[in-house]
Amino acid sequence: MLFVAVVVRLGRDGYNDSAGDPIDMLDALYYASVTVTTTGYGDITALSSSARAATIFLITPARILFLILVVSTTVEVLTEQSRELILKRRWRNGVKDHIIVCGYGSTGQAAVADLVRRGESIDDMVAVDTNPEALAQAAADGVVAVAGDASRTEVLDQAGIRDARAVIVAPNRDDTAVLVTLTARELNETAHIVAGAREQENMHLLRQGGANEVIDATAAVGRMLGLGAESPAAVRVLDELLDAGVGLELVEMTCPDEGADAVPEGAHLLAVIRDGRRLAPASTNRESILPGDHLVLFRESSESDEGA
Repeated sequence: MLFVAVVVRLGRDGYNDSAGDPIDMLDALYYASVTVTTTGYGDITALSSSARAATIFLITPARILFLILVVSTTVEVLTEQSRELILKRRWRNGVKDHIIVCGYGSTGQAAVADLVRRGESIDDMVAVDTNPEALAQAAADGVVAVAGDASRTEVLDQAGIRDARAVIVAPNRDDTAVLVTLTARELNETAHIVAGAREQENMHLLRQGGANEVIDATAAVGRMLGLGAESPAAVRVLDELLDAGVGLELVEMTCPDEGADAVPEGAHLLAVIRDGRRLAPASTNRESILPGDHLVLFRESSESDEGA
């Protein structure tokens, strides 16, 4: 437009203004805008041969170039949007039995890191957050990132909630956690939902909302601090148990067979969970294990063995 305006301004004597006024710089810019955008009201016209030649050889190519830029930019944007839509649809059709992390802050990132250390594939992780920095961090970690409020149905649908096997709810607010849990449970009745709570008074709301497990984050940290003041060595061992791949680690398995052979060699039986309840210590001997029982074990991590 500036180029056309300069051409018209320099050749102003060859142009006619329908109002009879001389062509000034404002008129030149006006003519450039309506000409390049192919509007052309005709109130300023080329009369002299030089002005018409300038229109043919300078202004018309500029108009064509402008149209090419507009069309190519529009096509590029539409093509990119179509490509993203196709990729998202293909991903949603292929993803299954994945884990959705609602809230990719420090808690969500730690949860994903622990799952990966326990053998889960990073490709099976999907992070949902509204914070652009958290989404950028998820993408940098190799986690599929979905932008949006996890308490909304359409956002969880984008994350493939209906085919997810587990949902980790880790936002910064308990009221948000309750809404996310309710929405996730409504959309997927079989997914295992684990939610973190900051206030004990909200834990029952998360359970009523459909969470299978509710972690009292504040109380857990407080108990660790109290234990550290009284038994620092016990805290170090407990920290190892919670940190997969470092020293001792806690694992859970479902018993396929009866009896002592159900416990892997080198592992120590810590608890037996049957029908959602932990059995009394006297009932956790290896001979009382039944098929389908959930066994909580502790053992040396395989990474520690390799390092040794």
